Amino acid sequence: MKIAILVTNTDDSAFACARPDDGEKFARLIREARPGWTCRAFWVCRDDWPEDIAAFDGVLITGSPASVNDDAAWITRLEALIGQIIAARQPLFGACFGHQLIAKSLGARIFRNPQGWGHGLLRVSRVERAPWSGPEDGFALYGSHIEQVDRLPDGATLLFEGPGVAVAGFALGETVFTIQHHPEMSHDFITDLVEEYADYVGPEVTARARASLGQTADRDAFAHEIGRFFDHAARASGG
Repeated sequence: MKIAILVTNTDDSAFACARPDDGEKFARLIREARPGWTCRAFWVCRDDWPEDIAAFDGVLITGSPASVNDDAAWITRLEALIGQIIAARQPLFGACFGHQLIAKSLGARIFRNPQGWGHGLLRVSRVERAPWSGPEDGFALYGSHIEQVDRLPDGATLLFEGPGVAVAGFALGETVFTIQHHPEMSHDFITDLVEEYADYVGPEVTARARASLGQTADRDAFAHEIGRFFDHAARASGG
């Protein structure tokens, strides 16, 4: 399969530039579950867009420090593209910012969590099984967010919930799958990120995040969840 990775990460800091970018991280995650697949990154946040999104077997939208509520031309354009992808029943996966913008395109509101930051290793429980679901009842995943989806979009199925996050992941039919968290992050990356963000998020959030990192995320298991989703969605869409 050929997967288009739509990169939305606007962080061009020295910290980000010294580490693999989101296109690389997601491509690596996909290859861990499906070694024969190819991925191509498009930096939509820098106005780099696929000429023909339909040329790809599936689409993946990354996370970002940007807010889906920002008034940016590329976000408006990406939201419109999401509508086209969904209407065409093209397989679509979104993580964090991608999850939120897909939900927003379906009529949900994205708001600042009154409980504050989700940061570090976070747990989600499986609420309902999709046709591509594995045997796990939940996952431990890395995350870093303070905004989230306020309600399940109309017609969607809630797949995951977590502490303080009522809509941690959902499906729309058989061709859309989302997760609020960051399955692409490695343990080394989130450990560095927690220290990089320490002053920004404050001592209490940082201490909680550091304590959470005594364990590692279920990266491999969730990589296979994504792989099964694209396999199933491609069959369901006639691809």
